[in-house]
Amino acid sequence: MGLELSRSVRGLTVLVTGAASGMGRATAEVFAAEGANVALTDLSAEAVEAIAAELRGKGFSAQGWALDVGDPAAIRAAVDQVAAHFGGLDALVNNAGISAFCPIDDDGYDAVWDRAVTVLLTAHQRLIRAALPHLRRSASPRIVNIASTEALGATSRDSPYSAAKAGVTGLTRALAVELGKEGITVNCICPGPIDTGMTANVPPGDKATFAHRRTALRRYGAPEEVAHMTLSLCLPAASYVTGATIPVDGGLMARNA
Repeated sequence: MGLELSRSVRGLTVLVTGAASGMGRATAEVFAAEGANVALTDLSAEAVEAIAAELRGKGFSAQGWALDVGDPAAIRAAVDQVAAHFGGLDALVNNAGISAFCPIDDDGYDAVWDRAVTVLLTAHQRLIRAALPHLRRSASPRIVNIASTEALGATSRDSPYSAAKAGVTGLTRALAVELGKEGITVNCICPGPIDTGMTANVPPGDKATFAHRRTALRRYGAPEEVAHMTLSLCLPAASYVTGATIPVDGGLMARNA
């Protein structure tokens, strides 16, 4: 077919949102270690630049940018700055997220809903739209949206979060179809119970009980385990995978009992 199905991201440029901690940081570190140029973005310029400096100290290519994904103008500016700095953009990882739990009859529900949709869903499409002119110039354009197993099931009082994450899976499928003719792949990862800042306040005993009862592997996952799936979807060799929603959940969604 004349396609170079490389299993390396060396020299490619990836933009990772929410890269100051958790899965975002792990993703940036995994890509950097594999030789990619990594753009780390998060709310705090100091936090992402400190991580980028650490990566550069190891001989990797990385740079940090402040970005509030709820700000449309900031999104456009940051994406253009990343592409200008590295000379292009090959992959976008929409990872930035927030927790958004609220009972449906709570007086503050509308505010939680609006924030959840803005950060967890609308920001994804805005980042994709900003990145498209640059991705269209790439020989291996990739988009990976990070959703959640809460898009596939639900927990009580999490309807803003669950609805927004389900929207991400729908956006992924729709854009995979729309952009497929250009060779741009769009895929979605649904992490299950992962040890991140969002789960840091869950007591260890509760985590162990939940993991034993609900997951096939009987444990919480590590951020790096999600990051490696993201890396796999961004390989040039992953050129025929698009529109997929992939749980990285230790078998959570597979297990009935």
